[in-house]
Amino acid sequence: MKTLRDLNTPPPHIQGRVEVIVVRGAPRDPARRVEATTALAGIGLADDRLGRRGEAELSTRQVTLIQQEHLPIIASLARSGPIDPVGLRRNLVVSGINLLALKNARLRVGGALLQIVGPCQPCSRMEELIGPGGYAAMRGHGGMTARILEGGAIAVGSVVSVA
Repeated sequence: MKTLRDLNTPPPHIQGRVEVIVVRGAPRDPARRVEATTALAGIGLADDRLGRRGEAELSTRQVTLIQQEHLPIIASLARSGPIDPVGLRRNLVVSGINLLALKNARLRVGGALLQIVGPCQPCSRMEELIGPGGYAAMRGHGGMTARILEGGAIAVGSVVSVA
């Protein structure tokens, strides 16, 4: 009989895909899309604020991920138009794999190895970026945070799979 842990881990044929990569230079700087970046072990993405600083980051938020499938849900709950993932300021927008079921799991994302740590709670800026109700709409749909265990290249279109 399978355990709950077995049931929560997707089988090897279930894979996701990186749809969008978002980086920013500093906490209040505008976010921007890039086609590719490098994950730096223990630090963050090379093109993002943590990677530019280049120091080991003890935070669990070295990388943030959100599911593309949640974007229309957030838009519906906020009663807004389509959501631009750049405005949500999550580093990796992925499709095809259930991130919420993967807490503590290791993910291979392109050439990098990440460990999902926990939920990425929305901040009050979501009210500015999405509009009134944006913060509440993102509760439960804000994505996950991760640590980078092994660095490597990540590009739009990279495969996301449980390692």
